[in-house]
Amino acid sequence: MAQKSASFKKGVHRGRPRKQTKFLGPVANLEEHVPPDWWRTLFGPVYLKTDGDVVEDTNLTRTEVDVILEILQPSPDAAILDLCCGQGRHSLELARRGYTGVCALDRSRYLIQKAKNQARKEELNVAFKEGDARKLPYPDESFDYVLLLGNSFGYFESIRDDILVLREVMRVLKPMGKVFIDVADGEYLRNNFKARSWEWIDKRYFVCRERSLSTDRTRLISREIVIHAQKGVVVDQFYSERLYSEKSLKELLEKSGFSEITFHGEFVPQSSRNQDLGMMEQRILVTARVNKQKKRVQKKGLIRSQKEIVVLLGDPKQKDFLKPGTVFDEDDFYTIEQLKEALSRLERFRFTFLDNHGTLIRELIGLKGKVDLVLNFCDEGFKNDPYKELHIPALLEMLDLPYTGSGPQCLAYCYDKSLVRGVAREMGVPVPRACFIKPEDMAFSIPIAFPVIVKPNFGDSSFGITEKSVCFSLEELVEAIAWIREKLGYTQPILVEEFLTGKDLSVGIIGNLPDNYIVLPITEEDYSELPPDLPRICGYEAKWLPDSPYGKVRSVKAEIPESIEKLIVEHSLKLIERFGCRDYVRLDWRLDEEGYPRLLEINPNPGWCYDGHLAKMAAIGGMSYSELLQTIIETALLRIERQ
Repeated sequence: MAQKSASFKKGVHRGRPRKQTKFLGPVANLEEHVPPDWWRTLFGPVYLKTDGDVVEDTNLTRTEVDVILEILQPSPDAAILDLCCGQGRHSLELARRGYTGVCALDRSRYLIQKAKNQARKEELNVAFKEGDARKLPYPDESFDYVLLLGNSFGYFESIRDDILVLREVMRVLKPMGKVFIDVADGEYLRNNFKARSWEWIDKRYFVCRERSLSTDRTRLISREIVIHAQKGVVVDQFYSERLYSEKSLKELLEKSGFSEITFHGEFVPQSSRNQDLGMMEQRILVTARVNKQKKRVQKKGLIRSQKEIVVLLGDPKQKDFLKPGTVFDEDDFYTIEQLKEALSRLERFRFTFLDNHGTLIRELIGLKGKVDLVLNFCDEGFKNDPYKELHIPALLEMLDLPYTGSGPQCLAYCYDKSLVRGVAREMGVPVPRACFIKPEDMAFSIPIAFPVIVKPNFGDSSFGITEKSVCFSLEELVEAIAWIREKLGYTQPILVEEFLTGKDLSVGIIGNLPDNYIVLPITEEDYSELPPDLPRICGYEAKWLPDSPYGKVRSVKAEIPESIEKLIVEHSLKLIERFGCRDYVRLDWRLDEEGYPRLLEINPNPGWCYDGHLAKMAAIGGMSYSELLQTIIETALLRIERQ
């Protein structure tokens, strides 16, 4: 039975995969070139360009939503999840029609940000999130309906992952809730796919496609070459999607626990360019219901048990030589109150706080077996000694207490800036040119051109990095080194790096590789209000002295080319895997004079404060401070559960 003429986004059959670094020319076996995790790649402008005839057509979107509403007939206040939502075209259209409980999730940060921007522009209330469909960031029984639209199902190499998606859908659906799936008719495509095609996208771009079945005939393998008429090949990319028939899809839904599985005919595809529709030539529409008992939230007047979380902090009664006055001041206590207030909003958890380091070991011993997680926010180090930051996780491991954040070995590695540089260079990650000055070196030569920046090799919180650290002559360099050694009493090695003049960037990542992480929006430091005679750095003054000129430095969303953003993210993911960073991390980068990124440092367990870099990145991405803290906690709990 054919439904109304409509066409959903063409999903993966064109535009979502990983860009190749070069044009491969003739390929004998397409399957050999498909990355197993091609779906990780951010769905960027190429996807919207190649699939624009459908995914950017507002009239088609309205027709598609008409069909969804006709089949499901949801109430205006129904809780609806648009899963794998792309740029949110269906979610936004539902919101335009007065549906007030719409949430949407997609793996692509680029498309989610685009969706959020559109929602803000139209003042539409849709809760967009970036995430993995196999690990949904929603509580049990949150939704009346879950939509999987536009052929956004069957990306993974293993069918087990598709089952994980469906079981997560079942978990977040309320009792008697429904899932609506629109997916390519695999049996039809297996016998009717076009092996080759090409079309003009617009007056400058055209795309060539090749397709073949996988060896086991369960997936359709696609290659897509996008070409600019003057510039040549833009991308040469490979991807695949599992082919489901009505029979195999029904079996999969039943295996995942769904019932009342109903097929609703097909959508008739359309294209404004009247060109190759690939995976969308014929699609299956199916709904299925969750038949489960409602979970009991209350029993004998008691609420569901909460997770017990212990929060470790620095000791406010002891000296902290990294702070301007060497003691906790009003700003520090205000920051702690903001933390407590934000945590108090997380109803699933109950928090207690430990900050007395004199009794800390004894108190931690008494907690064994009594807590679900230690939220390790003691970035000051044991007894506020930054060299002993790693002692806290080491102690927790000896006591077998699960905790958030990176382990002691990672903290030790990343505390050594020169070591990080060496490993990064070995991995092919670019770093600034630099030289290493040992404590006993009284005379030294600098094999790099001025200007340079002088840093303590060991340290964090911008310790020892001030406006005087940027040197334009040998005299200034000698003075800066003497100041670090004599005024600060620093007796460890010193790093001298070339001073890069490009944008000052930071990227935050929450979660754990390989498949449970989100990349927060990259930020850049806005130095526009800084006096022109001061060096453009985010050093000690910017972080600790709000009344200094550097107090006017702001973190804003980075305006950088997509290719540079992608490169920074790819390098960052490789680095956190190599160094073993866990749960949350921040990496600092700077562009050189040619606009190319170079790594400055890695910050495992970065600052958790409400006005810190990580919180600012989260806010730009639409995540509140409480949501940021909750995400850190939940990603740690998931990691521990999987161990």
